Order: sequence, then structure tokens, then C-alpha cells
Amino acid sequence: MRTPLQHPAGKDGVLQYAGIGGLDLETGGYLPDVVLAYETWGQLDADAGNAVLIPHALTGSSHVARGSSTEPGWWEELVGPGRTVDTNRYFVVSVNMLGGCYGSTGPSSPDAAGLPWGSRFPFVTIRDSVRAEARLADGLGIARWHTVLGGSLGGARALEWAVTEPDRVLHCGVIAATAASTAEQIAFAQAQLAAIRLDPAFNGGDYYNGAPPLAGLGLARRIAHITYRSEPELDYRFGRTPQTAEDPFGAALPAGRGRYSVESYLDHQAWKLAGRFDANSYLVLTEALVSHDVARGRGSLRAALAGTTADFFIAAVESDRLYFPQQSADLAAALPRGTSVHLIRAPIGHDGFLTSIREISGALKREVFG
Repeated sequence: MRTPLQHPAGKDGVLQYAGIGGLDLETGGYLPDVVLAYETWGQLDADAGNAVLIPHALTGSSHVARGSSTEPGWWEELVGPGRTVDTNRYFVVSVNMLGGCYGSTGPSSPDAAGLPWGSRFPFVTIRDSVRAEARLADGLGIARWHTVLGGSLGGARALEWAVTEPDRVLHCGVIAATAASTAEQIAFAQAQLAAIRLDPAFNGGDYYNGAPPLAGLGLARRIAHITYRSEPELDYRFGRTPQTAEDPFGAALPAGRGRYSVESYLDHQAWKLAGRFDANSYLVLTEALVSHDVARGRGSLRAALAGTTADFFIAAVESDRLYFPQQSADLAAALPRGTSVHLIRAPIGHDGFLTSIREISGALKREVFG
């Protein structure tokens, strides 16, 4: 793989591509000629000891922070020159997860015959993504990450890195994530998966020559977004207020009534995602998250974590109703070394790991990036 040891000057936050070869997958599938899309910030030290990997969440991308362009990143408050993850000191890497739709090999990518993989794209697990990213790290000359840090799906990926590749992770940050997807989390995900698969335009996953299943993807996003926000936050922002110029009691038939403002908000979130994301990638990455269980095939959770050598930083959002803080506490309690749970004190819910990351930036600075 001809990947530069460090990215050329002036290429902060610019999408790059690396071929990592064929990849055998955990459940028996195989992908030939895998390409990973990634972005970097900062400069890699001569001993490659300052490398930080930041995996994205479910519908995120590799664009963590600003760079050569002015496009803001999704963790602007955390990553950048002079910030907690100071790109004047650290070499930050973020990789679009295998199966995604932002440049890495995924369902919309062409196969050897030039046709989209579509319904033939295999089942990818979080462990598969770690194995793929480890090959990229090899190509970048990174034998060991100073830190692997992520939230939500990114936190699950960070945890899997620490367990699958224990000698390659010095610090592991798991934020708003758990050791395994719970029954309730699987249930929320199943409703989202069904929404996409039941869209008539889905066509079994082979829709690339026609209209994409935007209605199903939009419905999946609505379901997900309700779990990303807390009930008090929704009530405070919207309550029972009608959407401007609409009347929820303005029609004799329910299908013709106007919307409440919270319904308009969910519609906006749905179509915003549908305009930028591929439905098949949403399925692949959601299935990966459903399959997440760091102890799978490794005995108990405590046994699975016993071989880790990283220093862990665990954090939870106080108001999270998708990944409850107690689940972070259970993960911390199972670690081989005493680890406390830092709380993001934000009323917003799960999305607090994005919007209120400043709540734990001081602790991260002291314990990981000092």
C-alpha cells in the first residue's frame, strides 16, 4: 500500500484514499481491493508516538475538524490547533468506516465488474472495521496509537480497538457507548432497519439505477433522532406548539391536519440525512452496531477486557436515554484497572457527546492529552 507516512503539508482535513487489499470478514464474507477514505490533521512525529485515531458515529464522516477548507467538522470544539486534541502536537486520523458512503468501500461502491455492490455487500462487524483500520495504520507507519477516542458507534469502535489490538492502543476514550448493544438498543435499531427495507423503492438493496428509498431512510432517521434527544429537551424546545402557519386541528381527516413543531423538526432531520447518506450504508453500519459485543467469543466482559493494556477514559451523557450512564459505569467496573465515569452534564440527551463535549474537555486534557 503506497500511503505516505504523513500527509503532505497543507492537507489538513482533506479526504485521502488508501487501498488495503482484500479483506476476509468475521461472518464469512470477503471484500476484494478494499479502499479506506481518511483525513488527517497535524504532523506525525519521527517516532510516530503522537498519533490519535478518532472514529466517527453512525452517520458521521471522517471530517472531524476544519482543515485546508473552511468546512466545519463534527468535533470542532475538541480537535484543532490549541484545542483539547491539539493538532499542533498530535497527528489526528479519522477513517470513514468500512461499509460507509463517504469514500470507503461500501454498498454503493463498484465491484470488479463496475456494478454497485448493493444487496451483495457482505455483513461487516466492528471487529472487521478495526482490522481494516489496522492495515491503514500500518501503511501510515503507526505501530501504536497514543489515543483512540470516539463517541457512540465511534466509542464502540474505540473499545474494540483496545480489545482486538491491545498492544496498539495507549489510551482509549469511550464516550456515550457501551460494551455491547442491549436489547432495547437492538429494538430501536430494528425499527430503523425495517423502515428502510419496507420502502417500496428499496428493491432489496438494488436501487442504484432508480429512485433511492428516501422515505424509508427518512423514517429511520426520525426513529433514531427521538432516541438521540431527551424528553425534557424536546418538551422545552417544542412542547405542543403548532408549526408556523399550520393547524393540527385544521382538517376533518387526520392525514390532512397541520403539524406540531416537533413533527416539523423530525421531518427536517429526516430529509437532511436523506440528502447526504446512502440507505444501504445506514443498514450496514446499523447492523454493525447491533452486532457490537466486545465480549463475543471472549468469555465474560471482565475476561474480555482483562488483556487490555490501555488507560481508559470513560464518559457518559447524564441525560442519555439511548446509552444510559449506568451502562458506562458497568463497562468501567469491568476494566482491569480502576476507572471512573466522567459525566457530560447536558440536558439534550445522547447527542450531548457532540454538542456538549466541552463538559469533559478539561478532564480529557488532564488525563489523556496533558
